Amino acid sequence: MTETQHQPTQFKCILFCTDLSANADFAFQFAVDAALRRPGCELYLLHVIPESDAQFWKTYVYEVEDVDNKAKHDLDERIKEAYINKLPDGVNMQIEYRVGKDSQEILAFAKEKNIDLIVMGRGGHSSLQKPFFGDVTEKVVRKADCAVMVIPMSFKERTEKK
Repeated sequence: MTETQHQPTQFKCILFCTDLSANADFAFQFAVDAALRRPGCELYLLHVIPESDAQFWKTYVYEVEDVDNKAKHDLDERIKEAYINKLPDGVNMQIEYRVGKDSQEILAFAKEKNIDLIVMGRGGHSSLQKPFFGDVTEKVVRKADCAVMVIPMSFKERTEKK
């Protein structure tokens, strides 16, 4: 038998998707690891605000002065605390927000930016919709034209027991 050489993957664009859940926070380290192993690759963070939430804000909250800027500021602060402050030197990340249906926005963004790898947690806020495999995650895995790395929260629990 001939010995084959390991050929590293050529991921040039990595997309980390977050719903700001603990599972997404855990999955972030896998996205960073993938970026660190591929110097020069682009790392994107995408957070999709569900259309229904956005419509709620537009309909009921506009009596609060400057609500959009306040909401964006709060979201920026959460992203900074959970992700930007944890980036190691040498890894740059672009932050993107979209409003719409989660899986559709993730897939559209991946196509638009020619993403090679999507990293996302399994479950997150939508874990009640589909036990064992989140609805958004399932749709992305089924329809993505690139590699998808799915990180279950149970993996974190398992590694903490060691």
